[in-house]
Amino acid sequence: MRDKQPNTASSNTRPLLEVIHLSKSFPLEKGLLRKQTGTLQAVDDVTFHINEGETFGLVGESGCGKTTLGRCIVRAITSTSGSIFINLPGGDSLDITAMTNKELRGVRKHFHMIFQDPYGSLDPRMTILDIVAEPIRNNSLAEGQEVTERVKSLMVDVGLEIKHLNRYPHAFSGGQRQRIGIARSLAPQPSLIVCDEPVSALDVSIQAQILNLLKSLQEQYSLTYLFIAHDLAVVEHVADRVAVMYVGQLVEMAYTDSLYSKPLHPYTEALLSAVPSTDPMTKMDRIILPGEVADPSSPPTGCYFHPRCPYAQNLCETEIPQWEETTPGHFVACHYSKELELKGVEV
Repeated sequence: MRDKQPNTASSNTRPLLEVIHLSKSFPLEKGLLRKQTGTLQAVDDVTFHINEGETFGLVGESGCGKTTLGRCIVRAITSTSGSIFINLPGGDSLDITAMTNKELRGVRKHFHMIFQDPYGSLDPRMTILDIVAEPIRNNSLAEGQEVTERVKSLMVDVGLEIKHLNRYPHAFSGGQRQRIGIARSLAPQPSLIVCDEPVSALDVSIQAQILNLLKSLQEQYSLTYLFIAHDLAVVEHVADRVAVMYVGQLVEMAYTDSLYSKPLHPYTEALLSAVPSTDPMTKMDRIILPGEVADPSSPPTGCYFHPRCPYAQNLCETEIPQWEETTPGHFVACHYSKELELKGVEV
């Protein structure tokens, strides 16, 4: 585990979300008696903040811990250590990690999640009216006819027809189901929404529609997004800042323009090389990383990325790189970030 990362929030603004030294591990068990044989460190000492009204992108390969981090933030699962603060506009600061389940029920309306799978995230036995109304009723935000009216308003906002309220999820396409999931997330009027790869399961032709919808809703409802994805081309168009995650750790974080045009970490460079160019005449110089993603239950010594890094040296094998701010707002964990000239993409 690397040394503690600094809180990167500006002293002049109070971020809506603060994640401080967050870790999440899972026990590895074996045999009939389920004896613990090891630990899988899914999230490893992660610190970042998200300002009010901002879209913060979190990217990385499958299995790097992105979704686990998102689920910890909304307390779908409990973190092992660290703190998560939601600083509400009214002045209250809520430490989600310190709350009991009973206390958590009273504050869940302030944050919600849009899930990746629009097919598995909706209860097939509930009508659309009941699905979208559930967060309103559970948080005692409205009663009777007022609930129905609020659901109707949300359906219009996400681009669905009111006449379909009494239908069940199986009657809708993937894109329509994701719109229903978005409406459900908006129902309790949250300040923060964690978008867990909200378009990756959709057809390319539908992805742009959902992304545009999310952006318009952000302005309409004054929302703050944590946008989790593995597609950097998508994140480029929606995120104000981007963090890159590898084997449970953040390896780079910067404003979108800075990270895409001048990456400082070799892993970021490799991910960016897969972003397609809008110019059909541009030759793609794809960087194919050797080997597999490191095993989070038994990570390499030193820098976790060094077995796959084309620039690795002896120091990388023995010492953990420190998380440091190289230019204002641009953070990286790499021993040789100041010496390498890495290739980015046009933004």
